[in-house]
Amino acid sequence: MHQQHVLSVSTSRSVIDKGTEDESCIIGYRRNILKLLVANLLSLALCGLPYLIAKWKPRWRLACTASVCPLWEADRLLITHKESRNVYIVDIQTDYVEENFPSKFSISAGPASTRDTSKLLGDQDKNTFRYFTYRHLRYGWDNVGCCFTRISGLDAGVNMSDFFKKFSDGICSDRAQALLQLHGENHIDVEIPTYISLLVEEVLHPFYIFQICSMTLWALDDYVYYAVCILLISVISIVVSLYETRQQAVSLHNMVAAGDDRRCRVRRGPNDVEEVDTRLLVPGDMIVLPRAGCEMSCDAVLLTGSAIVNEAMLTGESVPVTKSATPKLEDDEIYNPENHKRHTLFAGTQVIQTRFYGNQEVVAVVVRTGFLTSKGELIRSILFPRPMDFKFYRDSIRFILVLFTVAGIGMMYCVYLYIVRGAPVSMIILRTLDIITIVVPPALPAAMTVGTVYAQARLKRKGIFCISPGRINVCGKLKVICFDKTGTLTEDGLDLRGVIPSTSTEFLDPVDDLRRLEEESPLMWSLAACHSLTTINNQLTGDPLDIKMFEGTGWMLEEQGEDEERFDKMMPSVVKPKQTNTFSLDSLPLEIGIIRQFTFSSSLARMSVITRELSSPNFVIFTKGAPEKMEDICKPESLPDNFHAKLKELTLQGYRVIAMAYRPLEDNVNWLKVQKMKRDVVEQDLTFLGFLVMQNTLKPETAGIISELKAAQLKIVMITGDNLLTGISVSRDSGIIERGDRVVILDVVYRNEKICLQFVDAEGGKTAEESSEDSSLDDTYQNSDCVVNVDQRTHLAVSGKTWSALIKHFPELVPRVLVTGTVFARMSPDQKAHLVEELQSQGYIVSMCGDGANDCGALKAAHVGVSLSEAEASVAAPFTSKIPNISCMPALILEGRCALVTSFGVFKYMALYSMIQFISVIILYTNKTNLGDTQYLYIDLVITTTVAVLMGKTEAYNVIVKERPPGSLVSGHTLVSIFCQILACIGGQLAAIFYLQSHLWYAPIEPVDPDEEIVVDAATTTIFIVSSYQYLAIATVFSSGPPYRKPFYTNLWYLAALVLLSGFTALLLFSPGFPLPWIQDFFQIQTLFLDYKFGILIIIVVNAGVNAILELLVSTGTWVKQLFHFITRKKQPKNKYKHVLRELAREHGWPVNGQLYPSEADDQLS
Repeated sequence: MHQQHVLSVSTSRSVIDKGTEDESCIIGYRRNILKLLVANLLSLALCGLPYLIAKWKPRWRLACTASVCPLWEADRLLITHKESRNVYIVDIQTDYVEENFPSKFSISAGPASTRDTSKLLGDQDKNTFRYFTYRHLRYGWDNVGCCFTRISGLDAGVNMSDFFKKFSDGICSDRAQALLQLHGENHIDVEIPTYISLLVEEVLHPFYIFQICSMTLWALDDYVYYAVCILLISVISIVVSLYETRQQAVSLHNMVAAGDDRRCRVRRGPNDVEEVDTRLLVPGDMIVLPRAGCEMSCDAVLLTGSAIVNEAMLTGESVPVTKSATPKLEDDEIYNPENHKRHTLFAGTQVIQTRFYGNQEVVAVVVRTGFLTSKGELIRSILFPRPMDFKFYRDSIRFILVLFTVAGIGMMYCVYLYIVRGAPVSMIILRTLDIITIVVPPALPAAMTVGTVYAQARLKRKGIFCISPGRINVCGKLKVICFDKTGTLTEDGLDLRGVIPSTSTEFLDPVDDLRRLEEESPLMWSLAACHSLTTINNQLTGDPLDIKMFEGTGWMLEEQGEDEERFDKMMPSVVKPKQTNTFSLDSLPLEIGIIRQFTFSSSLARMSVITRELSSPNFVIFTKGAPEKMEDICKPESLPDNFHAKLKELTLQGYRVIAMAYRPLEDNVNWLKVQKMKRDVVEQDLTFLGFLVMQNTLKPETAGIISELKAAQLKIVMITGDNLLTGISVSRDSGIIERGDRVVILDVVYRNEKICLQFVDAEGGKTAEESSEDSSLDDTYQNSDCVVNVDQRTHLAVSGKTWSALIKHFPELVPRVLVTGTVFARMSPDQKAHLVEELQSQGYIVSMCGDGANDCGALKAAHVGVSLSEAEASVAAPFTSKIPNISCMPALILEGRCALVTSFGVFKYMALYSMIQFISVIILYTNKTNLGDTQYLYIDLVITTTVAVLMGKTEAYNVIVKERPPGSLVSGHTLVSIFCQILACIGGQLAAIFYLQSHLWYAPIEPVDPDEEIVVDAATTTIFIVSSYQYLAIATVFSSGPPYRKPFYTNLWYLAALVLLSGFTALLLFSPGFPLPWIQDFFQIQTLFLDYKFGILIIIVVNAGVNAILELLVSTGTWVKQLFHFITRKKQPKNKYKHVLRELAREHGWPVNGQLYPSEADDQLS
């Protein structure tokens, strides 16, 4: 053990946050004085160049200035994020701490700790705390594990009972001070960078360093006009970029700063309450919540009372939710913010008001502060987004490397030419380096973002806001679109259809008007009391289903009224019939006090309340929830014989069905016992009362949008927490499952102690519950039904229960279920997120569209998460749509495809622009001349910049077609297109130069000095005019129109630019000398014969025609794809889901309707 401890201390490498999104590798370094001295001297000698390289390459910087050492001795760390491969250098901080500092992170003074030479002699005996901050989280040296670990709050390893045992009176000031030193201030600070720091960061970016080097080179080469113009453009670009970057930082800072710089009341003992700044809160503090509400600055567990909270900022869900106090339990249940969110107040949420019993204050224990809070985690996800494995971005880097290779070839040819001419070394260096600035255009990275910028602006005008612009291009490649049901496909509100009371043997006749039920009946009491409604400003607020249900009873809700004394100040809410106005000793009015609530849980799919009627000493439990879940907790004898048949009948009609149940508690149960009861004890042995039937109508836009998406052959998936058959019904009504399509339910069945899967036809097939209990496994195999043909007209429907079993016991079938599954019902929030991740693992580009808190995980996991929310500042998803229906999805897809195609077009144009200029320069270098300063200026600034900026302004097409645009620059169409256009441009320029040389009047120039370049020459003028038209022709043919963008001529600014530039270039060709002689001098143009000009014009027209024909052949022909697959030897698709679909198409005997498939995984384990 001692040897292992020594090994842990001496290691220089470790992993933090293993198994999470933040997993990173850390390596310890310690400053090396000798290395540091040599590095600084070398940097001074090389004019600071090593400093610049060190900024771009942090790993090299550490290697040159520090030495690897054990983590214990390190004063800095090299951190590599596993997923993004980003590299960070962080310094390790050392603070002196007092004796009451948490021992786990307190390093005792001794021989090991005295290695730190920064200690003062007077502090040798003090304990120390070593930590570092990485991605806004703090990591401390753990004495037990001898490694750095994340410093967490009370959300890790804390029992629920500890909140009452250890923190019920708060913590003392000394302890709070020590914890503040450990956790840091409770502050989510998005730093607003200064303009100076932004300027330094921007200027030192490789792109601008390349620009600076290029401008220096041009100035040395006497291209003064060009260098000055590019300098001005760069300055304007930097200023705009700095302003926008800072404004985004200010906007985010203002959004997260809400709730800071306030004070709150904190308990420092049983009777000691003090007011402190919210920044000084630490985990363990007990805060007193004001009755009028507040904005939470930390995550806290509610210990007493209840709170009504608006969580729109975090979830996009605008409906207030009720948070209840944590029950006093004696068991060892571990606290988890997600599992116990009904008791947790999250930072960034608005507490509208609090409710308490009598004079008792509403208090909560702080569990997480700062960036550890839920709000902090969401802000970190914005600041450090997950890397997108999008081929377009990877391939663009590869393409730039290819351009550098081409530049290398050109440089070698250039060196050869100028050596043969006997040019001086300075001339050779200038011309050689100039090739790099030509082949790799400095404006390339900026030009590629043009399409995204325009698309983002158009989306904003449509009410769709984006906090991650890079994902707009990803929208263009979407293949799977997942929708939540309630509030997304269907209306938020529900129409009450009535209730169906039941007896132990059968269902009674439906009751449409709830007010016709007997007031004293348990069913009426359950409808009136089993909810989490509250009143805010005399307005009934809560879940829309609860509101409809309660309003249907005709009862009224009272909260904290003057007459609450008769409830011994123990009932925060009372429900009663509206006509109950009289009070007499003989007959007490009917009033039901809601003593305790167990709010709705997504995982349990139910909620419960414990009530007491005014005239009765006994308590009664009422529970409502999903029928499948309620069946398990109800007494079997209370369930009607046709329970499943009636449920199936209702759900197949698309109704939302809620089961109601109750249980009177024993006479000896008092108020104190009620407060201590666990939820699983409350929700058992219930008596079934009947079904509450609600109708959730489709939004008017849903069916049309689904039809539009289906016509584009996009895979549509419904992920809902509702009943499976209801989900199937809504899918049919909305068109997700078309008329005539077959639906097969995948179910879990237990036979002979084996878990099996069963495929059951949704129309008429037996479900697992209806299957004969005594049928053996072997018999089932022998008596198989017809084969389920898995094709485009067959849809699998899966429940959350089946999904869990599938993942655990049938992993080999998961891909098949994913490609054929359409309806996933009774899915918990975690299952929704997991399903999205599994779809992504099959190669699908996935979008998730939802409207509430239950979808947050899936919205974050998807490539494109869209939250339907009124809150523009919501950070629940990358995209937030104020359009309250799914019409935002076609808009996103259309704009995404437009932006992606625009990015491809601009990239291809910039690549051709560099190659055309490269060809021009090589031809002119060969003819011992070069383009002039103003000619470069006209090509690069007037033509290329104008075209590149306006090309992306073309709007998206208005129809979503089946074919998705390519997502890779190395696709056959892109590469063949670029290659063919390069050949056409080479041919055009060579034809022009050969045509010039064929004339007897042309005399090649012979410079007197080797370093002299004569610009005013027929060859230069010819190549300048021809190449100028090539830029315009290429821009036109690369401005692809339908089916992803509107025709380029609808972009009036772009069309005007092409016409004006073509006309002005024609003016340069035909008009020098008369009537504007200064043009000839300014553009350094040689006077040419008129018949030669017409010959050049014919070459230009033919060249442009060839450009258009080649692009038409490449873009419309299938031969390109076949040729590319032949060259790359591609025989199989890359995406996994395509392999699965092929496999299913070949396998005609799977699955069989009604047959049981036992788990192979279980057999292997046994």
